[in-house]
Amino acid sequence: MQDYIFTLECAERPGITHAVTGALLTHGGDIKELKQFDDQSTQQLFLRIDFSVSDEPGNGVEALRADFEAIGEEFGATWQLWPQGEKRRVLIMVSKFEHCLNDLLFRARVGELPIEIAAVVSNHPDHRELVEWHHIPFFRIPVTKETKPEAEAKLLELVDRFEVDLVVLARYMQILSDDLARELTGRAINIHHSFLPSFKGAKPYHQAWERGVKTVGATAHFVNSELDEGPIIAQQLVEVDHAFTPEDLVAAGRDAECKALSNAVKWHCDGRVFLSGKRTIVLR
Repeated sequence: MQDYIFTLECAERPGITHAVTGALLTHGGDIKELKQFDDQSTQQLFLRIDFSVSDEPGNGVEALRADFEAIGEEFGATWQLWPQGEKRRVLIMVSKFEHCLNDLLFRARVGELPIEIAAVVSNHPDHRELVEWHHIPFFRIPVTKETKPEAEAKLLELVDRFEVDLVVLARYMQILSDDLARELTGRAINIHHSFLPSFKGAKPYHQAWERGVKTVGATAHFVNSELDEGPIIAQQLVEVDHAFTPEDLVAAGRDAECKALSNAVKWHCDGRVFLSGKRTIVLR
């Protein structure tokens, strides 16, 4: 028996889940987890099933795949099927702050994330030694206003060369062009501190300390053409108080950023995240 993950989204109508689970029953599939959400605001169905099935030739998953093709055509559904445990290929982008990069490298190395980090791209040389210690290719692509189109073209070349499924902006301090954001729709995740838009510009945690904030946090979201306003995938919140120094807030913020980003990457690569307009549906 082999474990698989199946995801589906389409316009909601009666019989969809019945058709999918009926196909699984017919071909000896054993459902381990089933989650679905009928979005009443959009009349869309989102479905994720974790199941096991025989890999016998002529039966099992190949027969299921044929049935899923027919179900997709009947209901106008978009669906995916892949072996559970299959690692998604990820390209990480980073500037000078290394905490999110280091956290992702560690979680991938110990198997906490279902990813293979194919490459790391930075506009600075600072983290080459760390990345190459993990035996991962490191590419420095400097970016200026004049060279931005060329730099983004080089990035897309790397995405194609390494067959990247997901791009992760792990505190990459450059704004992506609208064209690149559109090119990477649904397959690029960014992280920012949740003070935005309240505390913009330099030293946001110092600004927050001056205002006496009582919580700090972070938001992981899909990249789109609106800076730091893409569909939200995961958020993390940490309570603080008057005793925290600006440096304490920075440290608490780093932890929140790492956790929110790793959660977003994990949920996305586990097939739990669906784009729905300006929102996401996360079947946790």
